[in-house]
Amino acid sequence: MNIGDKVRFLNTTGGGRIAGFQGKDLVLVCDDDGFEIPTLRSEIVVIETDNYNLVRKPMASKERPSTHEADGMSHTSIKAALAAHAVAASAADGGLSTEDSVEDDSEPADKDITFQPRPLERRGADQVNFYIGFLPVDSRSLSQTEFEVYLINDSNLYVRFLLLTQEGEQYSLRHEGLVLPNQKLQLDTIGHSDLPQWERLTFQLLAYKTDKPFALKSPMNITLRVDGTKFYKLHSFAPSDFFTDPALVRPLVADDRPAQSVSIAAEMVEEALITPEVVRQAPERPKRQPARQTDRSAVMDKNAIVEVDLHATALLDSTRGLTNVDILTVQIKAFHDTMRQYAKDKGRRIVFIHGKGEGVLRATLLKELKQNYRHCTHQDASFREYGFGATMVTVR
Repeated sequence: MNIGDKVRFLNTTGGGRIAGFQGKDLVLVCDDDGFEIPTLRSEIVVIETDNYNLVRKPMASKERPSTHEADGMSHTSIKAALAAHAVAASAADGGLSTEDSVEDDSEPADKDITFQPRPLERRGADQVNFYIGFLPVDSRSLSQTEFEVYLINDSNLYVRFLLLTQEGEQYSLRHEGLVLPNQKLQLDTIGHSDLPQWERLTFQLLAYKTDKPFALKSPMNITLRVDGTKFYKLHSFAPSDFFTDPALVRPLVADDRPAQSVSIAAEMVEEALITPEVVRQAPERPKRQPARQTDRSAVMDKNAIVEVDLHATALLDSTRGLTNVDILTVQIKAFHDTMRQYAKDKGRRIVFIHGKGEGVLRATLLKELKQNYRHCTHQDASFREYGFGATMVTVR
C-alpha cells in the first residue's frame, strides 16, 4: 500500500485514497468529502494503483546500500523511509522480494469492481415527494449574490426529470437527469440577471424503482411560476429539513400528487376573467388578514399596502385564443376596479405589478392615472421589494 492508492473498506461501504500513514498499522484514507479517516491496514483493500504510486529505490546509487548507509542517508524523507521500511519488513516476513510484495498489493486493481451500494430507503417513504430549492450563496447580500438551484427527492424512488422553459406555445429543454432516492441534486447556479429566464418552468417527472417491485406512478407535468422579487427579501428564505442554511423551498409533488399552480409568490391575485368585478388583494406580509373583516378592522388597517398583480398569468386561467389587445383590456379593467374600490380611502397605497416587458401596460396605466385619477400620486415601487416593473399609487 502506498500514498495515492485507491482503497475500499472491508467492513463498511465507501473508501477513498491513501493520504498517509500513522505508525505501522494505521492508514489515513481520504474520502470523497476530503476527510482523512484513520483505518487499520487489515480493514482495507487496494482496488486501484499505478506506477507513480510505487515506492522507488533512491537514484543516487544503482547498488543497494548497506544497512548503516541507509540509516545515515540525510536526503531521504521520513515518510519515504517509513514506507520503504514497511514494504521491506513485509517482504522479509513472507519470504518475498520487495517487487513481489508490491505486485501482490496491486493485484486487486486487476479485478473489476461491479458492486454498487443500494440506495438508502426510509420507512413510509414510497410516495413521491419532490421539491425545488433555491439556496443563496451569500445570504447577507441578497441583492448581489448568486443562488444555487437544487432538486430534492424526498422518497424511496428514482425520479427522472425534464426541465422545460416556455416561449409562446413552444418549449425548450433546459435540463434533464436523474435524482437518486432520498438525495438532492444541484441543478444550476443563477444570478439576478437569470431570473427572467426562470419565471415560468415546466417539469415532467417519472418515478420508479430499479431493484424491487413498486406501485406504479403516473408521469407528472408541473408548471412552476417563479416570482423574482422574492429573491430580494430575506424572509423568503427559511429553515428547512434539506439545508443547513435558510433556503427558498417549494413542493413540486406532495404524496404522489403534483402541486397545482405552483407559485413561489405566495401572494397571488385570483383570476379576474371569471369574476372581473372583484379584484382580491394579497394578504399583508408576513401576517395573514382574516377571511372576514369588519369595517372597523379595515379602517385600522389603512396603512397596509394593497398589491395587485396585473400579469396575464395571474388574471387569466389561459391566454389561448386571446390577442394582446384582449389581455390588455382585462388588465386595465382590473386596474380600474381596484382604483374605484379604494377611491375614498385617503392615504391608501396600492402597488400595481405590471412587469417590465415592452412597457405598454405601464404606459397605459400612467395615462389612465393622469386622465381619471388626478387626485392620486404615483411613483416607481421599491426596487428591493418588487424589482423592476411595479408602480405605487397613493390615494389623496
